[in-house]
Order: sequence, then structure tokens, then C-alpha cells
Amino acid sequence: MGSGIRTAVLIPCLNEAATVGSVISGFKDALPGCDVYVYDNGSADGSADVARAAGAVVRSEPNPGKGEVVRRMFAEVDADVYLIADGDGTYNPADAPLLVDPLLDEGLDMVVGSRVRRAAADGRRGHVIGNRAFNHLFHRLFGTGFSDIFSGYRAFSRRFVKSFPATSSGFEIETEISVHASQLRVPIAEIPIDYGPRNVDSSSKLRTVRDGVKILWAMVVLLKNNRPLALFGWISAVCAVAALTLGVPVVIAFIQTGLVERLPTAVLATGLVVVGLLLWALGLILDSGAQGRIEAKRLAYLQGVVTTRT
Repeated sequence: MGSGIRTAVLIPCLNEAATVGSVISGFKDALPGCDVYVYDNGSADGSADVARAAGAVVRSEPNPGKGEVVRRMFAEVDADVYLIADGDGTYNPADAPLLVDPLLDEGLDMVVGSRVRRAAADGRRGHVIGNRAFNHLFHRLFGTGFSDIFSGYRAFSRRFVKSFPATSSGFEIETEISVHASQLRVPIAEIPIDYGPRNVDSSSKLRTVRDGVKILWAMVVLLKNNRPLALFGWISAVCAVAALTLGVPVVIAFIQTGLVERLPTAVLATGLVVVGLLLWALGLILDSGAQGRIEAKRLAYLQGVVTTRT
């Protein structure tokens, strides 16, 4: 790892007693000298005891949700390099140097393990299709391409971790991390990794429909908070198109006959124009505040020190 570089492996854990011990051992072998932290999120199967016996520092986060755990981990753990992974054994600890090495050698702030051969590994086609759709949507909304925004296997620099506000409570946390990276325009990389099959004694905590809706809503909220002019500008444009579609025939009829034959349509078209203008103005106002927040996060980020091997 390099002299004096402190590496922390962070493992959120909920009912992973069957796998968390081997995961901890794997990371200790892959990253000699690292500190492994397991944050138990209310396990009822003795996961905390297994993790403690395997040599991890075990702490508890009573508030349910992966986002709650990540927020506490990032706030409490002090290190130069952070590696986060799940405790279910689907991510191979042996791949850890693939993420940590470029982070240190190239002075990056985040390295994402992009999952490959995922479909055969987890057998849940809904997750695969949803992942692709959300990656495409993310690129459209935030202008930065990730091949796997939901990967739970990532390496971070200290300055990235300590500048990340972490407001999400559930599985939306990976989306928020990706947005934070794209808005600050920090140096990042993606490394292909394998995504292994889940242990038969472990069950996925992700619910395709329920959590998919939460993630979609989180994207809308993140777009509003980070790019409000884009959000309200598009809604304003839709109002303008609808107003033109409804209003142009009324105007043509008025020019030809001198009469407003469809008064309710004319009123609706006028209302849509007014609403569109108000939304556009609102987007401009909120955009100024959003730029201020991004600048504040950028300043917090710049106060950190880049960690490299040299």
C-alpha cells in the first residue's frame, strides 16, 4: 500500500453472517495492513459477532438503510484511502488492488468497480435491465457517463469522502455519490470487475420495483438540487409546446372570423404560457443557489490533500 498510507475497508452489513467472515479475511489478504470496518445495520443472525471474530472493527448503525450506514462510515472513519464493498461475497476482495492502485498511482478521487457478467451471476433480469436504464438516464440528466452507477465496490480518496454530504438513506446512495463526482468534475475511473453469485444463505436487500421507484425519485431530487434550470426548463418547454398546440388554432380562427370560438381553450393556452414563464424564472433563481452549493462543496473538496504513493 505504500509507507504511511492508511487504508480503510468499509463494509455495510445486514444479516450476512454466512459470508462476512470470509469477506473480511479476503480484504486483509488483498490489502495487507488495511483496517476493516463493519457497520452492522440491525442484523439478527449474529453478523456482528462473526465480523468481530474475523478481526474487523465492528460498529452499529440503528437507522435502517444503506445510505444511513454510508453517511456514518464516512463521518467516523479516518483514513487516506477508503474502499467500500458489500458483505455478501458478490464482490471479490482479490480485486481490491485493481481499484486502490490507480487511485494512488494516478491521483484519482474515485475508482468504480464496473460489474461485468452480472446477468449470469445474480439471475435477476429485472435488476440488470433497470441498471442499464438508470445508467442511460443518468447520462442524459447529468452529462457524465458511468457504465455502472449502482456498483457498491468503489475506492475513494479522503478529500472525496470528507466533502460528500451523503443525504440519501437507502440504495440511492450510489446515485448520489455518482452525482457528487460528476458535479465536482473530480478525476475518476472505472475498472471492470466480476460480480459473483450470492451465497445461498444470503438474500438480496434490494427490491426491484420499490427501490427502483425510490432511485428514480432520488434522481429527480438530485436534478432539482444540482441542475434546477434543466429540470424546470424542460417542464417550461413542455408547457410552451402545449400552449402553442392549443393556442395557434384559436388565433388562426380569430384572425379569420374575428371571434374567439373556443374561449376555454384560449384561457388554458394562456395559463400554460404563464406557468411556463414562471417555471423558467423559478429555474433561474434556484440555479443560482445550486451553483453556490456546488462551489461550497468544491471548496470543501479542495481543502483535502491528494493521497499518492510518492
